[in-house]
Order: sequence, then structure tokens, then C-alpha cells
Amino acid sequence: MANNNEDNKDFDIMAKTLIWDALSGLKYSYAPYSNFKVSAALLTTSGKVYTGCNIENAAFSPGMCAERVAFAKAISSGEKGFEAIAIVGGMKGRGTQMVFPCGVCRQVMEEFCEPENFKIITATSAEKYDVYTLDELLPYGFGPHTLSGK
Repeated sequence: MANNNEDNKDFDIMAKTLIWDALSGLKYSYAPYSNFKVSAALLTTSGKVYTGCNIENAAFSPGMCAERVAFAKAISSGEKGFEAIAIVGGMKGRGTQMVFPCGVCRQVMEEFCEPENFKIITATSAEKYDVYTLDELLPYGFGPHTLSGK
């Protein structure tokens, strides 16, 4: 785990920008059942940022996490390379606690990202955040490399 004392100044600027993008997206979250709003900002290797918010459903299982919404928007726009994602959230749309991707979201990330390089930024503000690699949050992940025999 890295923290907000990252040595790389460029990374720090990028992380804070993604966090602000994610915080700005909390207002779009549709969470009438849990009131737990989540927003994510996904950085592609081409430099574009795609945002997503959680979308709940009365039947619960059709709901979508913010991270998967961001990935779906990026992938459906032709993006296939990803560098980092910032995730924020909390009750009633306030970024009050560190929010981590669920298991399904981690599996989606495993499909499209390099686990040892893809950064997951969890934050309550642009000043308070932690950084993990996908490998740290999903050790021994099952992905395309597993099926290729590598």
C-alpha cells in the first residue's frame, strides 16, 4: 500500500484530479434504497477519464457499482488500457469513508488491467487517500493470463 506521501509529484497531481472528478460525480448516484452513494473516475492509458456512479435497483441484483459503470463507459467507447481508478463514497453522498471495490468490480478490473500496475485510489478527499495495486486487493486473481496458461 502506498499513501498520500507518494514520491512521484505527477502521480499525486493525477490522483487528486481523479479524486475531484469522482467527488463531483457523487451527485449523480442513484441510491434510494441504501443512501450509500459511490462515484468513480477511471483513467485510461490514452489519458481520458470516464466517470461512473452506483445505480441501485429495487430488485437489487440488477444494480451497478460505480466502478463497473465507469469501465462500461470506457470500454464501450473503445478504450482497452487503464492506469488508475479513484473511488469515493459514503452515506447520503458525502465522501466520508474509504470505499473499496467489491469482488465483482475487482474481477472486472482483473479482466482489463495489469494487476501489478493498475492503481486503485480510495479517498475521502483530495488530501486524504490511499493507493493500492489491483494485485494487493485481488491476490491470485483469475484473469485472461490464467486461461492463456501463462
